[in-house]
Amino acid sequence: MLIFFSILLLIAGFFAYRYWSKSQARQKLLSTPLSDQQQTIIEQQVPLIRRLPPDLRAHLDGKVNLFLDQVSFYGCEGLEVTDEMRLAIAAQACLLVVNSDLWYDHLTTILIYPSAFKSRQRRQDGYVVSEKEIVRTGESWDRGPVILSWSHSKQGALNDRDGQNVVLHEFAHQVDDMSGGTNGVPILSDGQSFAEWERVFLTAYDAHVRAVERGQHTVIDAYGAVGHEEFFAVSVEVFFEKPRELKGAVPDVYNQLSKLFRLDPVSWK
Repeated sequence: MLIFFSILLLIAGFFAYRYWSKSQARQKLLSTPLSDQQQTIIEQQVPLIRRLPPDLRAHLDGKVNLFLDQVSFYGCEGLEVTDEMRLAIAAQACLLVVNSDLWYDHLTTILIYPSAFKSRQRRQDGYVVSEKEIVRTGESWDRGPVILSWSHSKQGALNDRDGQNVVLHEFAHQVDDMSGGTNGVPILSDGQSFAEWERVFLTAYDAHVRAVERGQHTVIDAYGAVGHEEFFAVSVEVFFEKPRELKGAVPDVYNQLSKLFRLDPVSWK
């Protein structure tokens, strides 16, 4: 019996040390600034990052370190993945969680294609199952991986004022999926009301669908009319790249996203 309890203690001690060791490594990554060269690359590749207040920029550095330590990048169709690609994608992914406790715990892989890529879409209508091949610029799978077209990712980041950014879009889906399903309802911040979130987003989504059907111009991309999950993702794109326009057109949506991410891009220089 004594031997049995000794073994249990050894096992418990091993797991306790392993947890402590991982926690220490995580804290070290989060507290380590990026090198000057890495910061320069990010600012060149993702001009949006230049708007961040200094305190948030320090948080971003640590989370980029953690992201790069956790996630592996793989080039497809002969694409050679560079440090510029890794840093640009990581910076945008971490921008969504720079000031919150949310994290991409289950994401370990990002696939990068040179340009748009083909994907099979499977649909089921009763007993009838159909498949078709479609061309995409990005995909986000439950718990990863994230798949990106580099040409579209690069252009989306460089033009940081048009409200269209495939990396922010796909990682918005990853944030959405943290709640257990990609349905437009992510894990809300402390103090946020699910009832209020539902009221705001359902009302805004219905109005958006009607506007798109009438052919009206909308600040939120028309693609958001496809479904609640896409409406959330395209709203996130506009929240970061055209925050004043979003706040002016749909202030309740802006305020909910501001509470979710604990960010106020309108106030950034």
